[in-house]
Amino acid sequence: MSDNIENSLLWLKENAPQGLLIDNKWIASVHGNAIEICDPSTEQLIASVPSATKEQVEQALQSAATAQKTWGQISSWKRSEYLRSIAQIIRRDVDIYARVMTLEQGKPFEQAKGEVLASADQFDWNADEARRVYGRIVPAKNETDQIHIYRQPIGPVAAFAPWNFPMLLPARKISAALAAGCVVIAMPAIESPLSALMIGKAAMEAGLPSGVLNLLTGDPVLLSQTLIDSKVIRKVSLTGSVPVGVITLARAATSIKPVTVELGGHSPVIVLEDADIDEAAKLCATGKFRNAGQVCISANRFFVHEAVSKRFIEKFIEHTKTIRVGAGLDANTDMGPLGTKKRVQAMKDMVDDARNKGADVAHGGDVSKEFSSGYYFEPTVLLNVSQDMMVMKEETFGPIAPISTFSDIHEAIELANSTPYGLAGFIFTQDLNRAIQIGLQLEVGMVGINNLTIATAEAPFGGVKSSGFGREGGSEGIEDFLITKYVNARMNMVTL
Repeated sequence: MSDNIENSLLWLKENAPQGLLIDNKWIASVHGNAIEICDPSTEQLIASVPSATKEQVEQALQSAATAQKTWGQISSWKRSEYLRSIAQIIRRDVDIYARVMTLEQGKPFEQAKGEVLASADQFDWNADEARRVYGRIVPAKNETDQIHIYRQPIGPVAAFAPWNFPMLLPARKISAALAAGCVVIAMPAIESPLSALMIGKAAMEAGLPSGVLNLLTGDPVLLSQTLIDSKVIRKVSLTGSVPVGVITLARAATSIKPVTVELGGHSPVIVLEDADIDEAAKLCATGKFRNAGQVCISANRFFVHEAVSKRFIEKFIEHTKTIRVGAGLDANTDMGPLGTKKRVQAMKDMVDDARNKGADVAHGGDVSKEFSSGYYFEPTVLLNVSQDMMVMKEETFGPIAPISTFSDIHEAIELANSTPYGLAGFIFTQDLNRAIQIGLQLEVGMVGINNLTIATAEAPFGGVKSSGFGREGGSEGIEDFLITKYVNARMNMVTL
């Protein structure tokens, strides 16, 4: 084992919790029942976390049930203070949190810092939203009646998050639920759980009461089934794949639990003839390969007007060639490894499928030859692609950019809407009026105009069609954790 790996093991033991968080206690694995965490840049073991037993899941459920009785009743101002404190702690230790993320997930350190700060933004934003949960009084048709509308927490939440944004995605769910007055049991992905556990560390330092946030790691099937089936859980929030979403929705339906689901996307990019082509190509190349393309709203399918396609392709490839692939802790790295080994094989399958169906590989197209270990894949550009190729039909979730051309905007819109996904879409043009009209015709939940980095705490995030329903972020993000209660009070009228 190299010194670097040994140093990472020791550093993570000192800085990152590696236990279950139940009732404000860190709990170790039972009888060595643990999950190993590997650094994607080296494929070496760097940490392990417990695989929760069914009994431990039940303990977390009991902890949450007890905590809900008080958390849902405390002042919204007090909840806001807790959330603000968590945000401040995360920002204070941003470098520590970012290094944990890079070691377990692989993304470049500066990108990891950006995610950590975005996670703090979620807690900061929802600290304000906690104090903006308004009811109302509705005038009744009878003068003796008062109609009161209350917004109350729905109850304990089970939150499931994936590995590609291991801190931001749990932060979205946890912060909004806590703001609404709901306690949370969160289950981070087994591939990169430490970043979510760091949220628990910040919550404990902030003094969050026992049981308000529990964090479980372990077998996804055991944990999800036990949590979703439990009478304690009143709401489920999932970010994951379409197949997992279907299973989750079906299971939650048996106990009539509401579910918020964000199930990935296959985002189209439409580049119009009047776009600033040099800037568009630069932004598209940079955005496409951010986090090695492992972004649910990543630009996945590029449709470029034929009048400007030659220049766009030249500039896109030019920028792609400048992207430096390497370990996330290397300051010179622009793109790190893929998060898991199976993503490498998925990229090879997509490129092989495209080649076999007539696509040209203009750049990349294979596992990076520079590294003897790690899940590295070259930034890849495919030309002459057709709509029957896997890369044009399935969510890429990796560093492959297929570029095709169009001559008529109606054709481009039809192609953009041709998949079951509907998370995000992007338009490059200097005509804002036209862009908005096109954006309204795209079957997506979010649209970026001359911009690919549209996820932000103050705006609602979510999709349509097979990309799911419900929203996280913005003033809408807290809504899914609230119920509406109507009280009709009849008064005895007195003579004044």
